[in-house]
Amino acid sequence: MLKAWVAIILTGQWIFALYILVQFTLPLLTGHLDESRYAYMIRGYVNGDTINNAILLLHVIPVMLISLSGTFQLFPAIRHHYPRFHRINGRVYLTFGLLGAIGGLYLTWVTGSRLSDLGALGVTLNGLLIPVMVYFAWRYAVQRDFERHQRFAVHAFILINGVWTFRLLLMGWFMLNQGPRGNSANLDGPADVILSFASYLLPMLIAELILRARARNTVASRVIATIAVGIAILITLIGTAAATMMMWGPRIIAG
Repeated sequence: MLKAWVAIILTGQWIFALYILVQFTLPLLTGHLDESRYAYMIRGYVNGDTINNAILLLHVIPVMLISLSGTFQLFPAIRHHYPRFHRINGRVYLTFGLLGAIGGLYLTWVTGSRLSDLGALGVTLNGLLIPVMVYFAWRYAVQRDFERHQRFAVHAFILINGVWTFRLLLMGWFMLNQGPRGNSANLDGPADVILSFASYLLPMLIAELILRARARNTVASRVIATIAVGIAILITLIGTAAATMMMWGPRIIAG
């Protein structure tokens, strides 16, 4: 079941990477970036705003790279048979993830890329936790304490993808309810706030259940972990389908 969850995550990550390629990377490379393309964003590319545009692009475009490569860090076969790739890919992933967190916090609180202060609390805590997990993942890798490294690296992966997961949860919530319920236009409704924190706290909890089940190896812990992974598969599958149909797919097709 864990492999199925990772496969769904990989699919969703690659669709998201394709969206970034079409919406940001290719327009940058071809010189067709224009603020008219990003009216759907809270604060997107703004013509003439060189510094903030650069920070935005440095925040968004690396996401395409880590979305394509990050999930490979979760495959045991790659870790065992291609350890050099795992190390290099991991360093790149954690570095871009750390820079993305710093850029995200800057965009949220300096350039005003938020709809409300309350609605931004979840993503802010997410961004603040990323450097903590990156530090410990890196530290334990250097110390060759791979058990602890894996725990913090998994949590870093979850946090780095927190905004991606929030999109899955939000679009999945809309799909199941056939529209908003407990949501607001400023993303500060009760459902918005709960989903913004759940986007990383819930998968972190599930990851802990899996890791502890492996360590304890008891029937009860394995059953609990299996149920948790089953719930995660269902949520991720629904969210990926909803986000693809309602957000990324139309913008990929529109170019």
